[in-house]
Amino acid sequence: MGLAAVRDLRDACGPASLEEVAAFETDVLAGLVLARASAGLADSTISSEVGHLELMRAWFGRPLWEMLPADADVYFGTVLRAAASGTRLARAQALKTYFLFLELRHQVELHRLTGLVVACPIDELNRPRGRRKAALRIPPSAVQLEQLFAGWRSDLTTCRKYAPTARNYATAKLMSEVGLRVNEVCRLDLSDVKWELGRFGKLHVRHGKGARGSGPRERMVPLINGADRTLRWFVQDVWGQLDDDHARPGAPLFPSERKNVDGSAARIGPDRLRGALANAAARHLPDWPDTLTPHVLRHFCASQLYAGGMDLVAVQETLGHAWITTTMHYVHVHRTHVEDAWLAGQARAAARLKGL
Repeated sequence: MGLAAVRDLRDACGPASLEEVAAFETDVLAGLVLARASAGLADSTISSEVGHLELMRAWFGRPLWEMLPADADVYFGTVLRAAASGTRLARAQALKTYFLFLELRHQVELHRLTGLVVACPIDELNRPRGRRKAALRIPPSAVQLEQLFAGWRSDLTTCRKYAPTARNYATAKLMSEVGLRVNEVCRLDLSDVKWELGRFGKLHVRHGKGARGSGPRERMVPLINGADRTLRWFVQDVWGQLDDDHARPGAPLFPSERKNVDGSAARIGPDRLRGALANAAARHLPDWPDTLTPHVLRHFCASQLYAGGMDLVAVQETLGHAWITTTMHYVHVHRTHVEDAWLAGQARAAARLKGL
């Protein structure tokens, strides 16, 4: 049996016109966007990927499929040398995704048009390494946070605008009790409060943060740790001063003083809540004026729930983390936690040896 001639894909083919190549490049990018949307990625994630590709294309000046490892070395080693590690990682990942799409969907067509074989310029030698560990966020103690909220409550009796001040207080209190993200708080509807569920009621968080750009992840958050009392007070005594139609579909749980075009109350924005918390901290917790943020309140909540006896899996579910390792970074035990655990272990060991 004779050996058949095998055609090498790397053999050069007839060159295509510039118009054909430009049209093909446009079609490839449009196809990539559609494929990523079909995979369920959020629009913001897809837009970010395309933005990274367009920036690299503008620098390279030619279709990205012509990029070689040496070009990637120059780009990531020189152009992006001083960029944030997250930017470098995201851009490298966008480039790898683009080449994977070319390889899976357009390898033969690309070779027919240009004579090129798809080969990703990112390899193990020039691949940007992972980002450094995030800065440690140590939350205030329970005593310090109670000092903050006690002072904030006293402001309610003398403030010029009671309803907005009470709303800002309630949102901060809620974030410290059940660990909601500030964007999740802003996007809650009045109908998302499910008083009839569970022992204390639950919050339907419909716009939770997705993992790896997967889009919003829903979860039910039980109104534990005093959150039920905070919300009942706000809904019954404060909400009606900011909005007057509780039956309106989509009525925000935390309305703004501003109105929409149709006269309904708008949603409060995250920057407004961040500013209110910073102002309250400056007045009542002066050691934390610039570092007490909504995200630090989330760390405080995780630490308090764990210190109160809740296991890590339950804390993970409450906070909406995809991985329990993330939750572990949120838990900051008290200074004597390790020592107390060691003493308790010694007491158990002594009890087992007693009488021997």
